[in-house]
Amino acid sequence: MAERRPTPAGAVGPPDLATKAAPRATRNAPKGKGMRTRQSLLRAAEEVFGAVGYHDASIVKITELAGVAQGTFYLYFSGKQEIFDEVVADLNQQVRHAMSEAARGATTRLEAERMGFAGFFRFTAEHPALYRVIRQAEFVSPQALRNHYETIIENYTPFLSDAMETGEVAAGDPMVLAWSLIAVGEAIGMRWILWNEAHEVPPEVFSEMVTIIARMLGGRTLGEASGVTGVVNVNGVKGSG
Repeated sequence: MAERRPTPAGAVGPPDLATKAAPRATRNAPKGKGMRTRQSLLRAAEEVFGAVGYHDASIVKITELAGVAQGTFYLYFSGKQEIFDEVVADLNQQVRHAMSEAARGATTRLEAERMGFAGFFRFTAEHPALYRVIRQAEFVSPQALRNHYETIIENYTPFLSDAMETGEVAAGDPMVLAWSLIAVGEAIGMRWILWNEAHEVPPEVFSEMVTIIARMLGGRTLGEASGVTGVVNVNGVKGSG
């Protein structure tokens, strides 16, 4: 079971990771230069899988992009399947961290959602492979896909549950609410980040999304929704109110 950090009285946590998941085992637990090489391979694999897909990706393409010898690859990963699974897990950790940092300092649940999703959209604009790799996982590695979403839900749900207990969010099933909020963020990001050449969520879309989220949360958050505006791009959130 993950261990939660206590939430200070009168505050709410960000919509991601204040829980601590068990560390993933890594081949030979590389450190220093070895860890940097491993991260280079993961970044290269993220780009290759995102660009050409799992089946057309190859270890040769990954190592060439990473600038390492092909034999070096096998010091860290057993093959293409293992590095794909690791890319999914790595993207999961990165996006949760991005949302956590973006939502730092939020004092209400709705503010945490607004700031957290702004961080998610910025991350998506910088890492378009997030959508492409996660969708490939449905067929390439179903367990990796399930782990991705279950890790997010495991860390998300407790904060929604806490907000329900204080009346800030309407009473209900926090797990169902967490899945629903994820669906909203992913769909908006796909339409206006992944499919939009500008790679940004227009201010009116972001504002409307926050209003919809406020309705989903219910409770005291509805009063916060009025006057919330913002544009989200790779440089940050502008005009938020």
